[in-house]
Amino acid sequence: MAKRQFKAESKQLLNLMINSIYTHREIFLREIISNASDAIDKLHYRSISDPSVSVAREELMIRVVPDKDARTVTVIDNGIGMNKEDMEKNLGVIAHSGSLDFKSTIEEGQDVDIIGQFGVGFYSAFLVSDRVTVRSRAYGEDQGWEWTSEGADGYTIKECDKDSWGTEVIMHLREDDDNERYSEYLDTYTLRNLVKKYSDYIRWPIHMDVEHEDYVDTGEKDDEGNPKKEWVTSIKDEVVNSMVPIWQRGKDEVSDEDCKAFYKEKFHDWEDPVAVIRINAEGAVSYRALLFIPKVAPYNFYSREFEPGLQLYSSGVLIMEKCKDVLPDCFRFVRGVVDSPDLSLNISRELLQHDRQLATIRSNIEKKVKSELTRLLEDDRDTYLEFFKSFGPQLKYGIVEDFGAKSELLQDLLLFESYEKEKPITLREYRDAMPEGQKKIYYAAAESVARARQVPQTEQVRAKGYDILCFGEDADEFVAKTMREYDGMEFCDVAGSDLGLETEDEKKENDERQESERDALGFIKETLGDAVADVRMSRTLKSHAVCLSTDGDVSLEMEKYFASIPGSDAQRVKARRVLEVNVDSPAYARFKEVYSTDKDRAADMAWIMYDQAVLIAGMPLDDMLGYSDRVFKLF
Repeated sequence: MAKRQFKAESKQLLNLMINSIYTHREIFLREIISNASDAIDKLHYRSISDPSVSVAREELMIRVVPDKDARTVTVIDNGIGMNKEDMEKNLGVIAHSGSLDFKSTIEEGQDVDIIGQFGVGFYSAFLVSDRVTVRSRAYGEDQGWEWTSEGADGYTIKECDKDSWGTEVIMHLREDDDNERYSEYLDTYTLRNLVKKYSDYIRWPIHMDVEHEDYVDTGEKDDEGNPKKEWVTSIKDEVVNSMVPIWQRGKDEVSDEDCKAFYKEKFHDWEDPVAVIRINAEGAVSYRALLFIPKVAPYNFYSREFEPGLQLYSSGVLIMEKCKDVLPDCFRFVRGVVDSPDLSLNISRELLQHDRQLATIRSNIEKKVKSELTRLLEDDRDTYLEFFKSFGPQLKYGIVEDFGAKSELLQDLLLFESYEKEKPITLREYRDAMPEGQKKIYYAAAESVARARQVPQTEQVRAKGYDILCFGEDADEFVAKTMREYDGMEFCDVAGSDLGLETEDEKKENDERQESERDALGFIKETLGDAVADVRMSRTLKSHAVCLSTDGDVSLEMEKYFASIPGSDAQRVKARRVLEVNVDSPAYARFKEVYSTDKDRAADMAWIMYDQAVLIAGMPLDDMLGYSDRVFKLF
């Protein structure tokens, strides 16, 4: 029989599809099963639109059959089938989609969900096969036809005997080589897992013969008269796909508890999620989504190894295991699935084309997640606190990213420790509790909330009766610097240079006192040299003798953060340190006495004041031995 040539452009086109379009060889089974599902859909549609077609829906099915001896994997369906002309048109012309042709003929609103679009999925069989045979008989016809090809060199078509309508795709697997082990696709367990992974929600049952081991009674008794039992291996016909996904069912069919059980099994989490989000969107873009907000962060969540994304399905077929493009990065902790027939997929159905449908889904999911988190925050604070312990830093990173583009979305989801209330509060709760006359949102930053409460500069703010937000995580201060304000109120670091708390009279009095201490403070600055940018009379300290503050946008906590990054130029980011001295403290009074009589000893005391301020700020000393020697000179 003469071999026919493909009617597509050239041998190079098929080689391109086999070697370039698909990135994972294992998807061949997904593509062949999807074609089988389309064939059944076509027959089912005809059965409900043409009274002359009599096919029972419950009899429609797909079967996957591995044969280790013949080295073949066969996918069988009892769908619409093909005659010789169909084979020429659908298999002899690369990139011609019979399913797409059929899709264009059906009436809008009909219950049919054709998967194929491009007409290339069938050729994915050559990813693992050196020969593919298709045996098919069209519904309503008596003659069967057999199509065979070994790749780009062409194909043959001949008559064959086939007992019933439908199609068999017989894939003869390539021999194993150093790079690929094709034999694994002959293993029932492997094939079953591929069906569960990619085709679990195909609407038609997928059957396989599966080995089972049962511990059965032999009918005999042992010496003690007990029944004898032995392990017996048997082959059982099983439906290995779920068919109707849980997200396609309504709340009256599936409870939140059912969804949580699905989540724990699907995403391998031992904890229930804190929230279940169901979306059933219809309109310009139709899709369903079942989303989960976890309680506990995965061990690698804050590492580069973590891969965010939602499972993406198109008409029940898994397209991407982790699709980042339908989930905003600030909510990268969300797990779940999105299923839509309207996605614009590329030719391999492995990647998305970035279009308005994708943007619409992403935007809607963003709003739904924000709404659910807000509900938890307002109605179930304890549960939200559990969530926030795990994923609060992610929300904060979300604000810092992209120069605060997501600030408005995320700002009301943040929690910070209240100095006054000694518990986490929202920015809105802080703002609503501000007394009349307060002009700024004050915060104290340190390496922990406990240390933030000990920042000396909190004294003046608390003396005014104002609450302070205690920042204890790296991201906290970056959030304040990124947002700059909330509801018209500027964020203000209590360790900054101007807290805006002095009245005009107080400012005048303090300026005069600063001038009167100019010589002594100038001596301290001269002694310390470049260690500080300035030495000033403190306008915030009440009981403490000294503290460090900063000039400019880089704070001491930011300096600590950048210094913790190994091998980075960021280690050279330094705050402009300012030594603040409480001129009313006994320590300063003693310094003034010594300064007037013994400048060398006064210099030692200046360094001790500076080193004490550094230690109070939680910073390392540059000269520990020098500090120790100066302290012991006091004895």
